[in-house]
Formats: sequence, structure tokens, C-alpha cells
Amino acid sequence: MSKFSRHKVFISYHHEKDQKYADMLRARLAGDFVDKSVHEEDIDDRNLKTTTIRQKIRDEFIADATVSIVLIGPETYTRKHVDWEIGSSLRKTRKNSRCGLVGILLPNHPDYAKQKFSERLIPPRLSANVKGNDPYAQIYRWPKNNRTSHIRQWIEEAFQRRDGTPPNNALKPFANNRKPVEFRKRIRKTDRTFQSRRRTF
Repeated sequence: MSKFSRHKVFISYHHEKDQKYADMLRARLAGDFVDKSVHEEDIDDRNLKTTTIRQKIRDEFIADATVSIVLIGPETYTRKHVDWEIGSSLRKTRKNSRCGLVGILLPNHPDYAKQKFSERLIPPRLSANVKGNDPYAQIYRWPKNNRTSHIRQWIEEAFQRRDGTPPNNALKPFANNRKPVEFRKRIRKTDRTFQSRRRTF
């Protein structure tokens, strides 16, 4: 029997690049989370305001999840739906409390094997919440030995952090997906690196 409580977990990821890791996570944590990830075709955003879309994501997809996991692949930081999902996870509404937040750097990420990872290759809204001595979120590396106990522990810790340091959700939401090369050039001047979080496996 697991020593960790069961939590409903929303998974945010780049479907085209990182589907296999999402599938692997679902298989290993079967029964421990609500699988309600948003697909490109789920919301017709052509005639909706960004604030309306974010509210729909929160109330119709994330719903009663208590923790959101962001799977960080090579282009996750460019995806509008990932940005909206993180933003919606951090909002507290009449219907839902905010979610705990944890990022997992995937093996296909260019900084996976490095001691430090670059801020510019992390979803900006997630990056904004891993700063300081007592951050709202944490980022870890995908366990090399695929030990789910580590991921379960990260989920539990993210859940416990929900009522601690307030999240930073002040960034302007993405209007569109961003092209990786152009995005890198645009933010290169403010590039920073982060030390990998406490535990890597």
C-alpha cells in the first residue's frame, strides 16, 4: 500500500512531442489522478477571449484536480495551451481551489543531463514560480529508473505547498503558440540558469 495520499492530478504537456511520457505517467500512476488534459481540438478558441478560454480550461477540464504536473519537453515552453493550463491551475475560483504545481524535465529536453537548466527553455509561468527560497512550485528530472514513488512524493509535496507561498500568475497569457527559434532569440537577453532541484535520480 502506498504511503502517499491519492490526489487528482492534471497533466499538462506538448501532445505532439511528449505523448509517450504522458502515457507512461498515466500507466504508472493509474487510479491516482484525473486525466483531463486539453487537446487542441477541445476548445474552439477562434472567437473566444483568452480569459474565457482560461476559465473553461479551469472549470471544464482541470475541474477538481488538486495538483498539476507539467511535463517539460524540448518545446513545451512555446505552447499556448500549456501556458493557459498552468495559469488556470494557479487560479482560485468559486468552484475550485488552486492546484499544487510541479514540473518534470523529460529525457528529451536539451538540459536534462545538465546540472543546471536554462530558464528560457522552461514554460515562463512555471519558471516564475520556482524562484526564491520558498517557491510555490518545484522542477525535477524524470527518474532514470522510472521509480513512481519519487513522482508520488513530488505530487504530495506540491499538494502540501498549495497553502504556502502565493503563486505568481501575473504574466500575460500566450495569445498563440510561439516558434522555438524566434522565442529563444527574443528572450536571450534575460536568460538565466537554475540549479536542478533537490533530488535527481
